[in-house]
Amino acid sequence: MNRFAGALAALCLAAAGTTALVVAGPAAAAPACSVDYRVNQWQSGFTADITVTNGPAAVSSWTLTWHYAGNQSVTSAWNATVRQTGTAVTAQSLSYNGALPAGGSASFGLQGTYSGTNAAPTDFALNGVSCGDVAPPTSTTPTTPTTPTTPTTPTTPTTTTSGPPPAGCASATICDDFEQQTGSTPAGRWTVGAANCQGTGTVAVDTSVAHSGTRSVKVTGQGGYCNHAFLGTSLTGGSGPLFGRFWVRHTTPLPTGHVAFMALRDTADGGRDLRAGGQNRALQWNRESDDATLPAQSPAGVAQSVPLATGTWSCFEFEVDGAAGQLRTWLNSAEVPGLVVDGVPTPDIDQQWLARAWHPALTDLRLGWESYAGDADTLWFDDVALGSSRIGC
Repeated sequence: MNRFAGALAALCLAAAGTTALVVAGPAAAAPACSVDYRVNQWQSGFTADITVTNGPAAVSSWTLTWHYAGNQSVTSAWNATVRQTGTAVTAQSLSYNGALPAGGSASFGLQGTYSGTNAAPTDFALNGVSCGDVAPPTSTTPTTPTTPTTPTTPTTPTTTTSGPPPAGCASATICDDFEQQTGSTPAGRWTVGAANCQGTGTVAVDTSVAHSGTRSVKVTGQGGYCNHAFLGTSLTGGSGPLFGRFWVRHTTPLPTGHVAFMALRDTADGGRDLRAGGQNRALQWNRESDDATLPAQSPAGVAQSVPLATGTWSCFEFEVDGAAGQLRTWLNSAEVPGLVVDGVPTPDIDQQWLARAWHPALTDLRLGWESYAGDADTLWFDDVALGSSRIGC
């Protein structure tokens, strides 16, 4: 008799990331499941691509459970409903990926934060049966486990996303679709506020309008500077270019007056803001310290920009290269000629911008509404991503 019959767990490292492969059970019997857990991590965050492979018993739905050994915290997920209570994590199938035949697989992913070590889990269980156990007798309904590894009673979900992750999540340092927000005001990495004075502008989590999933952030921006409102997050330091992408939907066409829907604090410019928004009914960038605009607000310059459509989602992308002093902008994947600083002076576009040296060092990202006249707007933001390479729509 093989006295080692029972659970066997193997932890493997792959060059593309960290892979934990749990394949268990005696040689004579099929294992209950196997799990491929592949990690892409950075200093304080990570994403995990997880594939669970069923054993010999077909199931109509699945629940995968595990525990984290460190302080990992799940912030968002896709292709599964993921819940976390303490170190215990539960991932449940969705309507379109629950049925698994014998030997069938399903994949989902998650994003999270951590500090210290980020060891891969080793105690996966499928429908209450440890992947270190022999599979239960074949049936279409999984048997009730005698001693489940973790409770499978539903708890408040950390996140639910019905489709694939927002584009760029695998390589982005920040990628947030707001599906993890459970309160009425953005929390977690986000803070809500207004600089210098507080008025009637508001920021709230909205479950009635979303670009993906079921949640977005709604900004009700009123006219006048003191009625501005933003949600913001800190940026991790880095010497390379910063690429950003978010989806925005708004209700009122960009006005003639100056407005902003994004601001980034520039510590190389006395802590003043680099702002994106609109003027003369088209998109523009503005430098708070000297009020330089991009493009120049001449008719020829404004003609090189574009308006921001109302009543529909638009994908706004940008690149800020502080070392090179360059800036690029895309709307719905198309570069906007009037919103480019490439070091080569272009009449009616960047003459104001290049009037002095500009090498920004950005420390935060804020999305919202700021009006320097009396113009109000209501906006929604979703699928926000930041990284060191272009993310795309």
